[in-house]
Amino acid sequence: MKNSYSAALLSSCAIAVVLTLGACSKTPEVSSTSEPAMPPTAAGPVNVSDADVTEHVKTALQNNDALKGFDITVITLKGDVRLIGVVDSQAQIDEAIGIARASDGAHSIHDELTLKK
Repeated sequence: MKNSYSAALLSSCAIAVVLTLGACSKTPEVSSTSEPAMPPTAAGPVNVSDADVTEHVKTALQNNDALKGFDITVITLKGDVRLIGVVDSQAQIDEAIGIARASDGAHSIHDELTLKK
């Protein structure tokens, strides 16, 4: 009785392994069209990495005459851009926010800029 139970259990395990491996070995289907992928349009969503958004905003801030001397930290997470730092005027805060807002891939801007006292 013990041998027949062990044989049935072993057979069941072997079938489960074969079915599992068979399902995992399925190769993905590849499209046979030779047309190149279409570039994103202005109407469609644009996938831009957080690192690219951060780099674009940092570069734009450093190239802006009103903001180039300030240490403004830019952190991007899932398209949400956080600006952290100290500036001299509200106009500079507004300028920094405008620069971040204009960046491709920025979904929202979190202003943590403060005025120097």
